[in-house]
Amino acid sequence: MKNLCIIPARGGSKRIPKKNIKDFLGKPIIAYSIETALETGLFDEVMVSTDDFEIAAVAQKFGAKVPFMRSAETANDYASTADVLKEVIARYTELGREFDHFCCFYATAPLVRSKDVVVAFERMQQSDFSCVYPVVQFSYPIWRCLDLAEDGTMTRHWPEFENSRSQDLPNQYHDTGTFYWYKTKEWLAGDISVGGIEVEETTIQDIDTETDWKLAEMKYNLMKQPK
Repeated sequence: MKNLCIIPARGGSKRIPKKNIKDFLGKPIIAYSIETALETGLFDEVMVSTDDFEIAAVAQKFGAKVPFMRSAETANDYASTADVLKEVIARYTELGREFDHFCCFYATAPLVRSKDVVVAFERMQQSDFSCVYPVVQFSYPIWRCLDLAEDGTMTRHWPEFENSRSQDLPNQYHDTGTFYWYKTKEWLAGDISVGGIEVEETTIQDIDTETDWKLAEMKYNLMKQPK
């Protein structure tokens, strides 16, 4: 079995300039994803897909491969992650290299633990799932959510749960947006059956603003404290 880690890292971030290589507690943030992927020992190759030569240089410094640069078609604002992944797999095929599985690992996910990447891979291997990714439980029961009208009026979206105890409400989960394992052949064929693993809330943080960035640094420091 051969496994490929693909880290998409386009240049030209607008909300946080140079987001993918911005310093995060002493290292470019992309370095954490690269090092975590390498630490798992699962990958025959950890590569970064980028259109930016500065990002490419940083990625190579921390142990990733950049065998080719991203095309203009997949580097614009309208290209999807799926477009990027398909291009990477196609380019490797042209080079005579094929992989049984691949993992899309985002560049701004410094909180991901290598053991969670391993657990997700094992779940995919031991099941019929063609895709497995981490999820986290909502911190507050979504069954108690409110609708807010333009005039300020609030109503319960699910009034039938107004008097339910929190412990009696079913748990609900959301995608962490950090990494995704796939069986290559099934993914290319569009044959997707999805499974998940639950991870701790401290291992995720969307990073779209400077405030998000500071929260991620706080979580990272919290994770590294002795238990």
